[in-house]
Amino acid sequence: MPLHLRPFVRWRCSLVLACLLFSCGGGEHAATVTHPLPAAFSDLLPHFLVEPDDVYIVKNKPVTLTCRSTPATQIYFKCNGEWVHQDDHLTNTSDDPATGLPVIEVKIDISRQQVEKIFGLEDYWCQCVAWSTTGTQKSQKAYVRIAYLRKNFEEEPLGKEVALDQEVLLRCHPPEGVPTAEVEWQRNEELIDPKADPNFFITADHNLIIKKARLADTGNYTCVAKNIVARRKSSSAAVIVYVDGGWSEWSKWSACGTDCTMWRSRECTQPAPGTGGKSCQGLDLQSLNCTSEQCPQTVSGAEDVALYVGIVAVALCLSLLLVVLVLVYRRKKAGLDADVADSSILTTGFQPMSIKPTKPENSHLLTIQPDLTTTTTSYQGTLRSRHDMAQKFSMSNGPLLEPLPNGSQTLHNGKLPGEPGDFVSRLTSQSYFKTLPRDTVNTSYGTFNFLGGRLTLPNTGISLLIPPEAIPRGKIYEIYLTVQRKEDLRLPLAGCQTLLSPVVSCGPPGVVLTRPVIISMDHCSDACPENWSIRLKKQSYEGTWEDVLLLGEELVSEPYYCQLEAETCRVFTEQLGRFALVGESLSMAAAKRLKLLLFAPAYCSTLEYSIRVYCTDDTQDLIKEVMQMEAQLGGRLIDEPHVLLFKDSYHNLRLSIHDLPQAHWRSKLLTGYQEIPFYHIWSGSQRSLHCTFTLERLSVSTCELSCTLCVWQVEGEGQSFSLDFNISKDNRPLDSDFLLVDNSTPALAGPSAFQIPYLIRQKICSSLDAPCPNGADWRLLAQRLKLERHMSFFASKSSPTSVILDLWEAQHFHSGNLNQLATVMAEIGKQEAMIFLVSDGEC
Repeated sequence: MPLHLRPFVRWRCSLVLACLLFSCGGGEHAATVTHPLPAAFSDLLPHFLVEPDDVYIVKNKPVTLTCRSTPATQIYFKCNGEWVHQDDHLTNTSDDPATGLPVIEVKIDISRQQVEKIFGLEDYWCQCVAWSTTGTQKSQKAYVRIAYLRKNFEEEPLGKEVALDQEVLLRCHPPEGVPTAEVEWQRNEELIDPKADPNFFITADHNLIIKKARLADTGNYTCVAKNIVARRKSSSAAVIVYVDGGWSEWSKWSACGTDCTMWRSRECTQPAPGTGGKSCQGLDLQSLNCTSEQCPQTVSGAEDVALYVGIVAVALCLSLLLVVLVLVYRRKKAGLDADVADSSILTTGFQPMSIKPTKPENSHLLTIQPDLTTTTTSYQGTLRSRHDMAQKFSMSNGPLLEPLPNGSQTLHNGKLPGEPGDFVSRLTSQSYFKTLPRDTVNTSYGTFNFLGGRLTLPNTGISLLIPPEAIPRGKIYEIYLTVQRKEDLRLPLAGCQTLLSPVVSCGPPGVVLTRPVIISMDHCSDACPENWSIRLKKQSYEGTWEDVLLLGEELVSEPYYCQLEAETCRVFTEQLGRFALVGESLSMAAAKRLKLLLFAPAYCSTLEYSIRVYCTDDTQDLIKEVMQMEAQLGGRLIDEPHVLLFKDSYHNLRLSIHDLPQAHWRSKLLTGYQEIPFYHIWSGSQRSLHCTFTLERLSVSTCELSCTLCVWQVEGEGQSFSLDFNISKDNRPLDSDFLLVDNSTPALAGPSAFQIPYLIRQKICSSLDAPCPNGADWRLLAQRLKLERHMSFFASKSSPTSVILDLWEAQHFHSGNLNQLATVMAEIGKQEAMIFLVSDGEC
């Protein structure tokens, strides 16, 4: 055993050996030492002047541990129970000038490789042992750890819209690291100091609280984590502080007018709604009857008597006329269901589309003359969305729905009652209308009978087709359609699941349908079924979400069926309710379509100029939502939207800006790119995801901006925008090109909702439903329309042809060409196709 290791074999042996080493050199040492060791200190144990401390290895740089002791004869390090070789020690000896006692200082270096050898088994630690003539002492343990900081935050802050003075909580859980990362917060790249602004508070678990949201608190918030290794920034969370409108005080009553009415008003200006805040609720105009001396008297004496006699006479005439009309109506009603072709209910207020009403040949097939002797019908006119009804409807004092003896209800002259609020309130007071939504912006509704109809949410890609005969005869339903945007309606998603469509509601639930209706809504999958497991989910009455359909494994006996097209999903359902399409990727090749939209201020008077890049699911409802939000923020679209395929590869989305003219512009971005985490995009539950690039022009006179903006998924697909425009004179009509292209009426009832006239549709069904030996029946129609995948579903229905025509109507409402359908009918060999061949000039 080497001499320098013998003292460490055993305590007793080491003590004896230490004494021998001192005695062997004692005489020679004594001859050279001018200040011999005082006898009073000869029995002292060594004590440490410097002990090794915990240290961190940063990257590949070794660390040094130091130990100093007095009175000491020798010091050695022990690491994880093993003695460090003597050659690895750097020793320095000296004497304490005050006491004359010997002082020994020892240093060792620890490399990353030494620590990694036992990494994961236990912590790497070192300890030094000092000897004196009396005994030994051990220092404290010093732990050596490899420092690191992971890239991804365990929880990142999420953007939100909050009302003025509301408390805001932004969560942040920094990445795992050694040593533990410190956290700070930034707003628009500037450090938040809670001491300077007490409205901010950072909790012990690193969350940021804005005690009372102010308009100035609107901005992009970033959580920053740092330790001795690195500095990480979370994705920015956009916080928008909006202001709900308040009403001003009522004005004074106006003077009494000639109609014996006076008015007063108030305005939504205290405060005015801002940054997406709600408008004021209630009336902004009130009227009051004024009588006696305030009301101007223009008729008096004998003239009053003549006026009243005339009114009474007119009332009596109208009453007699009404009695006659009721008698006529009751006689005609007896034969209403026996022969639809003879009933005025088919065409009251409508003209068949693409058909010339006065064409002499086959006129009995092309149009039906309305019965003008009735004043009360089951439906007349076109219904519109609730939020538009105050401007679109004539008002009447009578009730909208009046019970009939058989339990059905009648719409009087197609008119709504005077107060829209009363109408909604009355509907929701009925037990089966409890689910009628209150969100008037995203809702359409209408009154429908057995003739069916259509509800549409313009510019969202969402519609509900109610085919003829879906509602039982003798029944009239109030039906609504809405898209959900509230946070509390988010679907619970697990694993690789992602929301592929909007959350769409139609109701009221529980109404009886004799045939399936068709819900049309956008989806954002890449439409490659081999890469996906796609499910239709429906919310139960208890509020839980249930799988009601797995695409590709539909059962014809179930009340649900689905056709997935390139960008649209058609859902057949015999039950109304709340639906959504959820996908689960089967491979990393599965991809979602993202729509990339670029916005900038429509007007800029400062040196700073911001470009906002939205990365949203490629569905029309989300694009409409972004456009509406930007309109409120004063932003405008600055380039055509691009589509990006985002794969299930767990890689984040990166955004960067390049080629800025350095002589005129500079970017305030501190890093080379911004990044949106993968799971924020893939879940589909976070709306309006975006990044902001803040640019600064060096002079207010600089208006020309040219640059390249790149958006790409790491190790995946990318898109680039080449921008070159004048920020003060940009008149490109991009907003109108990509929004407000859908001018559909929100609600249509009866024949006007369909391309194919009702009687012609019946004739086609009767011709094709019966099986034909040569195959010239509904099966050939399905093949020619490329719907052969759904043969078993069509065959399960009592009238397969009608279901095929329902699907054709849902697909071609905006672009339907009856001549194309007529061509298909002619190819099948059915002469009924000739009824379609009416030129546009003849129509």
